[in-house]
Amino acid sequence: MTRLRDRDWLAPGMRVFAHDDGDHRLVPIDPSAPIQMPPPFDSFEVILHGGSHDKRADTDWWNHLEMLVDEDDLKAFDEDWPSSHEFISDMMVVRVEENISKYSPQIAKAKLLAHPHIRLVLNDNGVQGELRIRSLTPIGARIGTEIVTENIPESAKNTRVLVRESGRAIACDPNKAYFSTKLQSERLETLSLAKVLRGLLQRPINVCDPFCGVGPALATLLTESDLIGNALASDLNPEAVRLLLDNLRRWDRRDYPASPSPISKVFEDRVVGIANATELAADEKLSGRWDLVLVNLPHRTIELLPDLVPLLDRTSPSMIRGRVVVSESEIGNANEQIKSALPKILHGYPEPSLRIKRDYSSSLRLCSFEAWISPM
Repeated sequence: MTRLRDRDWLAPGMRVFAHDDGDHRLVPIDPSAPIQMPPPFDSFEVILHGGSHDKRADTDWWNHLEMLVDEDDLKAFDEDWPSSHEFISDMMVVRVEENISKYSPQIAKAKLLAHPHIRLVLNDNGVQGELRIRSLTPIGARIGTEIVTENIPESAKNTRVLVRESGRAIACDPNKAYFSTKLQSERLETLSLAKVLRGLLQRPINVCDPFCGVGPALATLLTESDLIGNALASDLNPEAVRLLLDNLRRWDRRDYPASPSPISKVFEDRVVGIANATELAADEKLSGRWDLVLVNLPHRTIELLPDLVPLLDRTSPSMIRGRVVVSESEIGNANEQIKSALPKILHGYPEPSLRIKRDYSSSLRLCSFEAWISPM
């Protein structure tokens, strides 16, 4: 533990806890730790497991903030201080509300003081545009031993990083392509469902990810041996596809192109490139070929379902897995819209139903669903 802590390889805010086998303890490893751990750590097995938050760590940054902001102001904006945050490798993303934006330097400094392994703090201004790119503004950086919150040099603003997830190193740049570490549990759930589908079909499954981004869903699925047969990975964002190609080159250990281009068959079992997901089914070489279709565009999933259903291979059972952003009061109506957009559900399997995963905003919820589709 001490050696890991000295190298900043312990996951911040997470605690050590007992393994289910009763004989071992699970030590949370930070995403910035090396994929291949050096001695003496290489003698320990690295496994994928849900973490356990250390509640005591949540107050650390607040202790620093109390030293930087007047007590009356702390109380005046009690509910608005950004207690939650997201780690992306050695970066932290926070959402600073507009009414406390003048305190951004103090917030950034407090976060950096509380998390010594963090290099850069970014304010999240939300997802913008058709390409779903997050607008992230640097509000604090660590340069050597110095914390800088004003006139941050360009050299300290680099947002391209490697994130460790599911035993893979995922190259991402949240300023160029959407990526969220908070969706890791969703990706693990997709992996579990994909394994069930493989068992049902008794063969590797063909996966279509038409909103793939930099490829985190594929990264998780590729950890399972003989799970994926053919795969389609496309995105409308050329920068996302550029990062995807870099990732696939390492994961698949094949010579993928260096630059993004319109979607094409890169290898016999890999279709990759820039594409509008709503136009894929018009290509007879792509239509009706996929056992699992992933729909990762939560604000438009229900709207796009009719354009994506034709991608499914209807000669055998198949699945659509998607996410939806909706108000809690509209979940029932959204369920009905999903059902009406889909073909007949596989006999013996439940109707698709949205499950709330977390708050998206004060009024909206991020939900997920899967639909088991019957063959024709």
